[in-house]
Amino acid sequence: MNGEKRAEAQSDWGIYRGTGRPLHDGSLADLLPPAPPWRKFRGGPVPEEDFVPPDEGEADRRLGSEHRLTTRHVDPHEVDMVNAALYLRRPLLVTGRPGCGKSSLAYRVARELKLGRVLRWPITSHTTLKAGLYHYDAIGRAQAAGTRSAADRDGDGEPPIGDFVRLGDLGTVFLPRRLPRVLLIDELDKSEADLPNDLLSLFEDGEFIIPELARVRSRTSEVEVFTADPDATAIVVDGRVRCAAFPFIVITSNGDRDFPSAFLRRCLRLEIQDPDIEQLAAMVAAHALDPEDVHRSRIIEEFVSRSEAYGALPVDKLLETVFLATSGAYREDGESWPRLVDALWRQLNSVVP
Repeated sequence: MNGEKRAEAQSDWGIYRGTGRPLHDGSLADLLPPAPPWRKFRGGPVPEEDFVPPDEGEADRRLGSEHRLTTRHVDPHEVDMVNAALYLRRPLLVTGRPGCGKSSLAYRVARELKLGRVLRWPITSHTTLKAGLYHYDAIGRAQAAGTRSAADRDGDGEPPIGDFVRLGDLGTVFLPRRLPRVLLIDELDKSEADLPNDLLSLFEDGEFIIPELARVRSRTSEVEVFTADPDATAIVVDGRVRCAAFPFIVITSNGDRDFPSAFLRRCLRLEIQDPDIEQLAAMVAAHALDPEDVHRSRIIEEFVSRSEAYGALPVDKLLETVFLATSGAYREDGESWPRLVDALWRQLNSVVP
């Protein structure tokens, strides 16, 4: 879809516009309509100051610091699906070839809706649901208890259990807040077969139990634990973490496997298309890579031509090439330039002639 058609088809019903430009006409709290009755969650306690850590430059690193994307660069179907996920409080399963920008979507949503730091849960073949939710250091607590008992004979020998519980990125995103946090579950297709099914209850109920805290709730109903945010803590009541605002979850997949129908039913689905020349130019300009340089357009055109001829290439390879050509780090007119471009753009599963 070219830029003119994208602009004509741009959705006007949603909050998210797809440009990554932060909201200037209000906050998400004012703009987001109430959840459907079957997707309302009443977790608590909601902190009085609903502070979310800033992203510390991560969005700039992934998206660029210049706001170059406009509505003419945005796929309206992508915008519609993001808004539908926001309104319906459902995870968004994003598919597409490697390097097409699936992960960047989470950071663009967080930046545009001013939702702060993105929590990221990278998936491997050994990832388990519990590892994403929390970690309890039982050995560390036992050692601390022994040390404390030896040093203080009058002490009870048991340090606070919350000092040894840390929520993972998945667990942190379900803490009760007024506004949703953004979570990126990266490359779910790398997981063991059971993990998508293990997520079903969490996505449906918006809560989970920490058994180690639930067992001591008669003695200590409120426990302060560490979270996945830097130097942050949260209060867990009765060993149960339950969201108040369902998080905005982006789940990426390279399409290497099929997911169970029960899992797909709980997600909305979006396939990211390969960017065209206009979108690539905007991405390059967003990273402040000399947008007026005469070399840039020719490199982008060559990149698109090479992708069409030999298979789509990751966008980051284009950014690396433009950087070398325009930053003064490398002389593009040298004899070795074509060989360098071939090396940068060589696909992992084939040799580009």
